[in-house]
Amino acid sequence: MSILNTTLENQSEKNQSSMKHIFFALLIGTTIIACSPQESPKSAFFNEMKTLCGQTLIGESVFPDDSTHVLYGAALQANFVTCTDTELRIPFQVNEDKSRTWILTLSDKGLLFKHDHRHEDGTPDTLTNYGGWATDAGSRFTQSFPADAETGALIPEAVTNVWTFTIDREAGTFTYFLERHGKPRYRAEFSLK
Repeated sequence: MSILNTTLENQSEKNQSSMKHIFFALLIGTTIIACSPQESPKSAFFNEMKTLCGQTLIGESVFPDDSTHVLYGAALQANFVTCTDTELRIPFQVNEDKSRTWILTLSDKGLLFKHDHRHEDGTPDTLTNYGGWATDAGSRFTQSFPADAETGALIPEAVTNVWTFTIDREAGTFTYFLERHGKPRYRAEFSLK
């Protein structure tokens, strides 16, 4: 019986020792996680967008539902092809027109969104490089970009523009939305499936 008691006591000490090691490992792991710098919503959104790299998303114009609108019924593609740790270049193709590229740049200043318009020979269009900086109200899945001063000087009527990107994993959609004067102006929806 004493051999059995000794064996059980030794096993109990080993279990307590193992539990102590597990407890300390969890404590250290929790401390490391708690001390990690918090990812900003702008950075989190950029990284969420970056998960789409290598994909071509097919979409359609959903607003305005007006057959006279230049993008009504057009075949839309958002091509997530060029991605770095600080910049995403997303060619936005309308039918066969490949003149548009969305550019998201992450820096110490924040998150910048610009439209790059080019002619077929690669030279910049007269209306290019408009957009703005993300507001502080965004999240990992949505960011809004009010028009900056450069946009206002380039396109005076677009001074109140706000562009919004939204990734909705549950609905399986990626959305580009433009407001002007606080009213919807254009919305394109792309499938994530």
